[in-house]
Amino acid sequence: MSKTGQKAQGQSIKDSLQSIFALATIVLALVISILIFKYWMGNPANFEGGNPDGNPLPGNTLAMLYKGGFIVPILMSLLIVLATFSIERMITLSKARGKRKISNFVLDVQKLLGENKVEEVIELCGKQKGSLANVVNAGMVRYRELQEDKVLEKDQKVLAMQKELEEATALELPMLSKNLVILSTIASISVLTGLLGTVLGMIRAFKALAQAGAPDALALATGISEALINTAFGISGSLFAIILYNYFSTKIDGFTYKIDEANFSIVQTFASQTK
Repeated sequence: MSKTGQKAQGQSIKDSLQSIFALATIVLALVISILIFKYWMGNPANFEGGNPDGNPLPGNTLAMLYKGGFIVPILMSLLIVLATFSIERMITLSKARGKRKISNFVLDVQKLLGENKVEEVIELCGKQKGSLANVVNAGMVRYRELQEDKVLEKDQKVLAMQKELEEATALELPMLSKNLVILSTIASISVLTGLLGTVLGMIRAFKALAQAGAPDALALATGISEALINTAFGISGSLFAIILYNYFSTKIDGFTYKIDEANFSIVQTFASQTK
C-alpha cells in the first residue's frame, strides 16, 4: 500500500473515532442536562412549600429556570455541546498550527528551498509538526524523489509535485473543519428550540388561566415570564454558536491560505530548479 493510501486509511479510522466521540458527547450532554434540571434546578428547596409544582421562592433563579419546562434541559445540552466542541476545535487548531508561528515557518521553508536545502526543510518540518508541516514534509519527500528521477520530463515532474501536495492537503484540511457543522447546526436550532419552548409555555399559561375561570393578571405575567426563559436560553446559545463558528471559520481560512502559499512556493521553486 502506498504512503498516501496508508494515510487515507488512517484518516478514515480517525474520522470514525471522531464521529463516535461526537455522538457520545451529545448523548452525555443531554443526560447531564436532565440530571441538573431534575435534581438541582428542581430541588424542592427552591420552591415555596418545598413543592416543585408550586411557585419559585422569590429571587430563586434555579427555580425560575426549572419552570421553563422540559425544553430547558435540551437547550442546556446544546450549550454543553457547544462548549465541548469549541474547546475541541481550539485544541485541534492549536495542534494543526504547530510549534512555531506559521508565517515564520513558511518564510523559513521558502528561504531553504531557495538554497535547494531539501533535507533541512524536512528536518524543519519534523520540528514544526502540525498540518502545514505534514503537507510540506510530504511535498519535500516527493521533491527529493523527483529531483533524482531521470526518466520523467520536467513538465511531468512539476505535475507530479503538484499532485502530491494536493493529496497531502486534501488529507489535512478535513481535520481543520471537522465538527464545525455541529456549531452551525446549534446556531440554527438553538433559537428555534427556545421559541418552541416559549410557545408551549404560553399555551400552558393561557390554559391554566382559562381553567381558573377568572382573569388573573399576576398568574398570566408569571406564566409568560417562565415561558420566555426558553427564548432567552435559545438566543444565548445561538449567539455564542454564531460567534464561535465565524471565529473558527476565519482561523481555518487563514490557515488554508498559508498552506496554499507554501504549496505555491514549493511548486515554483521546484520548477525553477528542475531541468
